[in-house]
Amino acid sequence: MIDKQYKDLMKHCQEHMEEVEKTLPEPKENLHEMLKERGISRRDFVKWTSAITAALMLPPIFRPMVAKAAENFSRLPIVWLHFAECTGCSEAFLRSSYPNVDDILLETISLEYHETLMAASGYQAEQNLEKAIYDFAGKFICVIEGALPRGLDGKYLTLGPKGKTGIEVAKDVTSKAAAVICIGSCSAFGNIQAANPNPTDSVSISKALGISTVNIAGCPPNSVNFTGTLLHYLMFGGLPALDSLGRPVWAYGKRIHDYCERRPHYDASEFVEEWGDAGALKGWCLYKVGCKGPYTYANCGKVRFNDGISWPIMAGHGCIGCTEPAFWDTMAPLEKPLPDKSYGGGEKTVDKIGIALTGVAAAGIAAHAVASAIRHRKDDRINTEEEKHD
Repeated sequence: MIDKQYKDLMKHCQEHMEEVEKTLPEPKENLHEMLKERGISRRDFVKWTSAITAALMLPPIFRPMVAKAAENFSRLPIVWLHFAECTGCSEAFLRSSYPNVDDILLETISLEYHETLMAASGYQAEQNLEKAIYDFAGKFICVIEGALPRGLDGKYLTLGPKGKTGIEVAKDVTSKAAAVICIGSCSAFGNIQAANPNPTDSVSISKALGISTVNIAGCPPNSVNFTGTLLHYLMFGGLPALDSLGRPVWAYGKRIHDYCERRPHYDASEFVEEWGDAGALKGWCLYKVGCKGPYTYANCGKVRFNDGISWPIMAGHGCIGCTEPAFWDTMAPLEKPLPDKSYGGGEKTVDKIGIALTGVAAAGIAAHAVASAIRHRKDDRINTEEEKHD
């Protein structure tokens, strides 16, 4: 049954990729030439396709299709909008010192509009946007970075020479897009713009417009999660399975806590009590100095940052929960534990679990001691009876 499902999925993928090559523009870049110029071998590319295939929760037979989707990456038109944000998401994708395949794919992307990167401004920029959404209506992906302020009828954020509100621009563009991807927690959940007291009444794109969005959460998010989502769209003509918050399950299906290399110390009740103590030097669990990993769903520990070298917990600082809604309010203070917060469907707090684990260990030792004592007494009694019998 499972084999048949995968065969049907593969057939659908092949048919869709053929349709992509017929209907979308010709590739603007030759991916393999770019990889060669950057010193990335064919073997490295094959290893990357294997990793992405596994990350997307697909069996190995889909590796050739992942490679084909990557080769067609520059066919997919992208209109990238900026609203209330710091441009940190774009900056995070641009600043790679040793580009890997994900970085190079993002360089080949068919960016029809991106205010930070394009040379045009004013009326010319507005004309470029109008042309892009007209030429690729129903085919382009709208990527949005930043929250939307609703206060003063949206006038806390105005854009372009005509002074359109962010809400007006967003409604116009998203209505013509094939899909809307929110990049970063600002567009996904409102983030710091929506934090208490939220004077501009900033909200997420989905809440402001009343539409469904794919939320690549994070402050900033990892480029792997964005690239993987676009590859899935190219392969299957649809968006990946999403959780209740609109995040791709393949990237946000498990907690930071589940991937963490410090998890054994948590299980052993070994916590850093304050910065720089002996536990910190030994790499113990960071919960008591504010790590929000038990409450946060993301794959940071698997994909990592800075060219895959490290991530916050590995570097010695706890997770701040930036892939979760309203984390500035719900996860604060960021460097102190939240003893009353439950997680994972109502588990007990870490302090209670730590105490419980210690109690279980003590109970286990006590039980072992009692069992040993009973066994020894029984052995002694048997030996005594045998001596009497003799």
